[in-house]
Amino acid sequence: MINEQQVREIIGALKDPFLHKTLAETEGIVEVSIKEEKEHVSVKIAVAKTGTPEQLTLQMEIVDVLKGAGAKSVGIRFSELDPSKLEQFRGVATPAEAQDMLSPLNNTKFISIASGKGGVGKSTVSVNLAVALARLGKKVGLIDADIYGFSVPDMMGVQTMPKVVDDRIYPVERFGVKMISMGFFVENNAPVVWRGPMLGKVLDQFFRDVEWGELDYLLLDLPPGTGDIALDIHQMLPESNEIVVTTPHPTAAFVAARAGAMAIKTNHHIIGVIENMSWFQSDVSGQKEFVFGKGGGNKLAEELRADLLGQIPLGQPEIIEADFAPSVYARNHSTGQLFIDIAEKVIDQLDKKDQ
Repeated sequence: MINEQQVREIIGALKDPFLHKTLAETEGIVEVSIKEEKEHVSVKIAVAKTGTPEQLTLQMEIVDVLKGAGAKSVGIRFSELDPSKLEQFRGVATPAEAQDMLSPLNNTKFISIASGKGGVGKSTVSVNLAVALARLGKKVGLIDADIYGFSVPDMMGVQTMPKVVDDRIYPVERFGVKMISMGFFVENNAPVVWRGPMLGKVLDQFFRDVEWGELDYLLLDLPPGTGDIALDIHQMLPESNEIVVTTPHPTAAFVAARAGAMAIKTNHHIIGVIENMSWFQSDVSGQKEFVFGKGGGNKLAEELRADLLGQIPLGQPEIIEADFAPSVYARNHSTGQLFIDIAEKVIDQLDKKDQ
């Protein structure tokens, strides 16, 4: 029967699937216990990211090598490496490893835009926040992850298609934002009738097969609610920050709290709340009319123990023929400036989080 030292040597030669370093180098072998009478080996392994297909592959490799060395049965538990340990490997990542969007070594910050229900302007917030971040000099990507209700290409006024070169998808760029959407891959605005597993593969492609280049922020316009796609994305990302969008109506805020609760349960950080359609300001009288009531954003922020990042009025961007996009506000528009203010708060929050 093999001993503990042999177990550590055998497993130590295997590689962490994300760090591409041996488990000996990452100090990923946390515990080893052996029951000689039953010829059973139990190990606890720390890897960069758990709950992935790559973890399952490593698990099978561990079982194979230990049984090959004489163990009759093998028990494995996984945990995640301490963040301080991951930091040690960021500086030595290869360019390919550093640009793998789902790798813990990637420095891109993920920002998920969520809502409890449809119709609250989540996509409007997503595109305008992405554009505002780009206007502040950041390198920004945007994934239209609302597979059934994709709208980003139309909202951004995109007329071109992504290019595919050597099996790599090159995203479309407008207003300094690189974007990808299911809308690019269906004809004539056709409905998407795929089931969950197929959609999961599409989302995986959006992360792994798109040539994003170097990004500071990657925004995800999530589907409304807390369904399978939103949950898959939460579990897929190594770490994410979330903004929850609501309207001022108390019921909308009540429903939006579920989206925030999902973020908390999946250990993601809530940056704050954006209240959309907060009021309508008449061009004639100049008065604000609170068509959907008041207080929903504040109430939701209080419930999620997060900041109210901003309140966006009802309105529509001005039509500028030379540079028109149906949902993007100009920088000098009052609402465009509100999104700049929100973007500055988001940058400040995430910078402080990293300190």
